[in-house]
Amino acid sequence: MGRESPSDTSPKVGESATPLAEVAQAFEELAGLLEAGSGDLRLGPFSDACSLVSILFDSLGLAFKFAEIEYVAKVNDLIEASKTHDTLNKIIDHDLENDTVRKQGSHSRNLRRVRLGLDLIKTLFEQFPSSGGCSLKEAASNAYGQVCAPFHAWAIRKAVGAGMYALPTREQLIVRLNETDQSIQKEMRRFINACNPIIQYIDNLFLSKKISLDW
Repeated sequence: MGRESPSDTSPKVGESATPLAEVAQAFEELAGLLEAGSGDLRLGPFSDACSLVSILFDSLGLAFKFAEIEYVAKVNDLIEASKTHDTLNKIIDHDLENDTVRKQGSHSRNLRRVRLGLDLIKTLFEQFPSSGGCSLKEAASNAYGQVCAPFHAWAIRKAVGAGMYALPTREQLIVRLNETDQSIQKEMRRFINACNPIIQYIDNLFLSKKISLDW
């Protein structure tokens, strides 16, 4: 009935999913809702899925602590907002009516920041070094420079650059996430594929309301 669930990649009964697999599955379910033509993406399930991503920031250690703290605060705001607003569309409409879309602390601004956090992890995964390839530091630096740096002040960019030296190695990250060299590539690809339509959906929501994405 409708879209088939990704049972081939889900853990079997009696097995426990790794943190990365749980995140990937949660976003596959969100992407499935969009594919099914459900229209507006519900804020509750979206926020719940996003909350799982915090463990990925945590696994990167001190280098991404700044991003984890900001990301978790923004997600918590959206979780709270889901008690009074059903969908992502409605929180933007609410802020448009009150002229608070770009205001510090608004739900719309926090949605933009959560979207950046998702994009940061996705882009890092896309550049995740293969065995013997570039370092995790290089991949993370490139991902940050591409996704977040354009929106951060010089002092933050400098602090992030210094913190990159505290990143775990590729092998340490694999262990922290309870993955293997083979499984981490598969689970990262699942997340990338599922996250892409979610990010595009959020961008299109803002653009459809004539709100630019340069903030």
